[in-house]
Amino acid sequence: MSAVLTYSSRTCQLSSKDIAVAIAGSALIAHLLFKRYETYSIAAHFFLLITPPAVGVILLKNQSALLNAIVISFTSYLSALTLSVVLYRLSPFHPLAKYPGPVINKISKLWMAWLARTGKQHLYTQQLHDYYGDVVRTGPNELFIRDVSAITPIMGVNGLPKGPHWIGRALNTSVQNLVSLRDLNEHAVRRKIWNRAFSSAALKGYEEIIAKRAAQFVEGLEVQDSEVDLSKWFGWFTYDFMSDMAFGGGSEMMRDGDGDSIWHLLETGMIPSFSFGHVPWLGVYVGKIPMVAGTLKQFIIFGRKRTEERIKNGSLSRDLFHYLNNEDGAEKTQPSMMQLLSDGILAIVAGSDTTSGVLSALFLCLLSNPEAYKRLQAEIDKYYPPEENALDTKHHVDMAFLNAVINETMRLYPAVPSGSQRRVPKGSGGRTAGTYFIPEGTNVSIHFYSVHRDPRNFYPFPDSFWPDRWLIAAGQEEFKASGETFVHNAAAFIPFSFGPANCVGKGLALQEMRMLVCLIMQRLEMRFPEGWEPRTYEDGLTDHFVMMGPALPVVVKRRSQVI
Repeated sequence: MSAVLTYSSRTCQLSSKDIAVAIAGSALIAHLLFKRYETYSIAAHFFLLITPPAVGVILLKNQSALLNAIVISFTSYLSALTLSVVLYRLSPFHPLAKYPGPVINKISKLWMAWLARTGKQHLYTQQLHDYYGDVVRTGPNELFIRDVSAITPIMGVNGLPKGPHWIGRALNTSVQNLVSLRDLNEHAVRRKIWNRAFSSAALKGYEEIIAKRAAQFVEGLEVQDSEVDLSKWFGWFTYDFMSDMAFGGGSEMMRDGDGDSIWHLLETGMIPSFSFGHVPWLGVYVGKIPMVAGTLKQFIIFGRKRTEERIKNGSLSRDLFHYLNNEDGAEKTQPSMMQLLSDGILAIVAGSDTTSGVLSALFLCLLSNPEAYKRLQAEIDKYYPPEENALDTKHHVDMAFLNAVINETMRLYPAVPSGSQRRVPKGSGGRTAGTYFIPEGTNVSIHFYSVHRDPRNFYPFPDSFWPDRWLIAAGQEEFKASGETFVHNAAAFIPFSFGPANCVGKGLALQEMRMLVCLIMQRLEMRFPEGWEPRTYEDGLTDHFVMMGPALPVVVKRRSQVI
């Protein structure tokens, strides 16, 4: 009997090779589970990554030293898992196998996450489109598209929900602001509240705030006796205005400077945020680790603090949170504090960083093109002579060249150059966008920067500042270039995004820019310092979700004809 038991135990005992094979097999199962049940749960990740090789260690420890068992088990498991993932993503069986793109992008999003830190994603993606075509595979399950016909199916009324990019940016899966909402019904409910905050009546109420801050901006530049960094001043202006408009006040950067480094915190916080958007799971992990991504976390804390102070203290004016906090009682239910905190952070970024970048780019273009500068100045002098209030908006609708300059600036330098990620829901069967079929579970983005500079949409001079194209398209000017074909595809111009999730603050941003530009051009003369090359600014532009520019040095003086 004893001999039989001994023989039975020996025959049932697994060899090291058998255990290693079993561990590798469990890695394949883990890959299938990850693929089927995509989750950002740290507990689930821990279970699938640690438990199988840990069991392998237990089985192996009777046959070898503990350290050796750990090395064999975890090496077998992680190697098999990595090999399975890489081979599948490169295989002809992957749903995106037919779409071209760099091999490194097909394998992992870590390359794009690193590239995002450099700020050159917009240029890299444009280069990919130029090389591979209108659809490029930029990640294992991600596509970028440069085809106008795909805009409406992806971003229109019946378009796709937001992708997981926003989970990584927020460092968690629970707090979602308006822009990051992935549930289309919930977005529609929240968007209705924001729409009230940017209605025609509300915009009229914000005019006084813009006028006050614009006058302060010009007065501040008038007393400068040396060259100034126009980018910095635009940042201060938009932040001060945003604080008044959203929180009822609380900032005086144009008066006191950025002594608390708030603007620095805002811009440096955007860098890791954009990177984590490419690898949301890593963003969730980082959110749990103290002292990592410190500037981003500091900015989130700062934004929440500003919101808490505004909710606690209230406001005497109808600011943004007058509507978001339902202080007029127009909504049946009160928003949660978590909802308000997340929207407060959105208000700071959307209300300051985007507009300041476009304003800087606008004056870069004007000062680099003296003829356009003089032409705009002449139009503003016509409608706003020295005795006229340049902050009165009554002439804006008639100022064709002003609007052409703003549009052309946003065409070349869209505030959000890489677009807004969408996702084809699992179980949907996929989505057809233009002539392309996008499988379910795919993240997809329209690349605004490439679409805006595509010669099939805007020609001639697709990469140059040429405001006349907007006047020609409107029938206000003739196209005189012989032998050339004029192309102006209005459907390809999407600087404020597109569809029901487009920029809710579009009207306010345009109003803010028109008022400030009119006052600046009426009261001031500007030029670049001697020897400074505009290319310096162009080379320093970065894409960290929003377009950010380096210093823009200008010499400013008061116009002689100003009374």
